[in-house]
Amino acid sequence: MSRETPLHAAHDAAGATFTDFGGWDMPVEFDSIRTEHAAVREACGRFDVSHMGEVVISGADAERLTQRLTTNDATALDPGEAHYAAATREDGVMLDDTVVYRLPEATDGEFLLVPNAGHDEEAVDRWEEYADEQGFDVSVDNRTAEYGLIALQGPDAPDLLADETDLDVDDMGRFEVTEGTVAGVDALVATTGYTGEAGFELFVPWNETGAVWDAFDVQRCGLGARDTLRLEMGFLLSGQDFDPEDEPRTPYEAGIDFVVKLDTEFVGRDALEQQYEEGPDEELVGLELIDRGVPREGYEVTTPDGEHLGHVTSGTMSPTLGDPIALAYLPSEYTSPDEIVRVVVRGEPKKARTSVPPFLNR
Repeated sequence: MSRETPLHAAHDAAGATFTDFGGWDMPVEFDSIRTEHAAVREACGRFDVSHMGEVVISGADAERLTQRLTTNDATALDPGEAHYAAATREDGVMLDDTVVYRLPEATDGEFLLVPNAGHDEEAVDRWEEYADEQGFDVSVDNRTAEYGLIALQGPDAPDLLADETDLDVDDMGRFEVTEGTVAGVDALVATTGYTGEAGFELFVPWNETGAVWDAFDVQRCGLGARDTLRLEMGFLLSGQDFDPEDEPRTPYEAGIDFVVKLDTEFVGRDALEQQYEEGPDEELVGLELIDRGVPREGYEVTTPDGEHLGHVTSGTMSPTLGDPIALAYLPSEYTSPDEIVRVVVRGEPKKARTSVPPFLNR
């Protein structure tokens, strides 16, 4: 049986359509993907992202453990700062991507990880097993069932949040996290999100999520709009653009080189250093269809002569651009901008050009 967020009944009453995502019964759309997408690009939208995991690492070796199991440099984070990172296995393949928050000073050096939906339990197991092997003094707590998570995203988000919080949100830079109240509820307020717009992610107590959700009279948004927004920015989707079993990819192949700090020690470092020196055989590129058609996950990509090159991992009709766009892994010699290839849409080869994501400048 799928898990439900604390807002599930409210979404149902609002007429949302639902789908299973990572073991959670999540709203796909409330009005239409296009309407919800436009609200975020032009004004503000609110998302229930309580299906994302929350894992807190505390104890004397919390920093050492976080450093070893993520590719970015956890030691560079001051209290109240966050960054994007990957968790990799020994061969450099990504197990997950995550935002790592070094919580404010009052939490005494705790780190908060946000695994993708359905990955919280496996993250806890992996972190506990590694800590035991190394003899690290840490506590790894799965708090996914304790936190509701609301994303408030769009150019109007700062002003809207300012009306409901005791924090001076104008003083917050990107990838910061602090404690405050929102709609009278204690919250962790982070300047993070996955849409490319200004915005916030609000970690609130599970049973008080509804009060925070109801405080913002802006467009409800579902996973459908979240997907088109993130794809316009070229952001990865776990389970499609990488997956340790079905789409095993390293950060270099997936185009997130900036999260790999080879001057630190982490699981998978040696494999990634070798790939960095040799260069990956395949890389994730953007595709913009020239012919009519909509690229979808799994569609084949070929040369103009029909030679197999790869496949689409994410694709859609961009609501903002009005053009069909996609991500695909192709041999490195085809990843320069403006290479002409074909995407096979329902058996028909459609002309497309390669590009470097993001598709939208923000």
